[in-house]
Amino acid sequence: MQKVLLERAKTLEPRNPNKSTRLFGGQSSGILNWNNITYPHWYKMYKRLLGNYWQADEINMSSDVKQFSTLTKAERDAYLKIIGLLSTLDAPQTRTALLLSLYATDPSVQSILAVIAQQEAVHNESYSYVLSSVVSLDEQNEAFELGRKDPILLKRNEQITEQYNTFVEEPTIENILKTMVYTALLEGMFFYSGFAFFYNLARQNKMVGTSTMVSYINRDELEHGRFISELFRATLAEYREYNNEKFIQWIYDHFEKSVSLESEWSQYVLADVEGIDLNEMKGYIKYRANKMLRMIGLHEIYQEYVDNPMRWIRAYVDNFDGTKTDFFEQKARNYTKTSDLNGFDDL
Repeated sequence: MQKVLLERAKTLEPRNPNKSTRLFGGQSSGILNWNNITYPHWYKMYKRLLGNYWQADEINMSSDVKQFSTLTKAERDAYLKIIGLLSTLDAPQTRTALLLSLYATDPSVQSILAVIAQQEAVHNESYSYVLSSVVSLDEQNEAFELGRKDPILLKRNEQITEQYNTFVEEPTIENILKTMVYTALLEGMFFYSGFAFFYNLARQNKMVGTSTMVSYINRDELEHGRFISELFRATLAEYREYNNEKFIQWIYDHFEKSVSLESEWSQYVLADVEGIDLNEMKGYIKYRANKMLRMIGLHEIYQEYVDNPMRWIRAYVDNFDGTKTDFFEQKARNYTKTSDLNGFDDL
């Protein structure tokens, strides 16, 4: 198949129709009428994303400030390493969403990706916020250095780094599709051993402020994963030549490699943390991979993990994930707002 580099979408081209002819590589005027888009239900997705608005410094960290020094050494080390991991994953997501939007010729996609990019920026800010609440500046900086220096984390992120950078250098439909596969993996699986750690602390009434913040990030990421999965399926339907056995096998292969790398990372970072069964964690990672495969339109590859093996985590994520109730039909939980001092005035 001939490699064709895409041009960035024109900002405004009145000679083209308002309703885009294709999601990527099509024609559109750049004028967005939400009542005349190719995928009308994406307006509801856009509104849901807007409804999730939150700010990191509205979460009360005063209890976490008091509790951090009482955590075990293993818990403190895992806390810092996992914040380092999450910041490493979220930081490039702002840029990746914006880069995808530059090549999207459907203005509704551009608008949704703009909201996603903004939310990813908030996520990254939140990691700085929680660390500034509980550790010194030197320890904060050290945690953020992990993404560049920790050998297990570097190995863990190698494939996603390679694919994201390939898309920058060669903006083709194939690389857009592959980048969306890795974005779906990132939003729907890569974060979850980290999320599980903070939820495990919360069920012991530890670091509840951090867990609350993570739950908001979790909610956002589930919505991002839903949209990216739908965008992937729609793009693949428009470019049917990529819907072939070779490309589908590429997806399965990279899911399996990603599950292996995520499992290795979770065993490394959670090894001495009380309350997390490492075998359950391996199963949970496979369960999340199965869910993301279904969302992008493929079948599960881990038949023994179609159901969630880590049942206790349901209390934290099921309502977000729509597996019991529709979270978005309920009232979002209220913030406990604090001052700009992260709750230090409550000490």
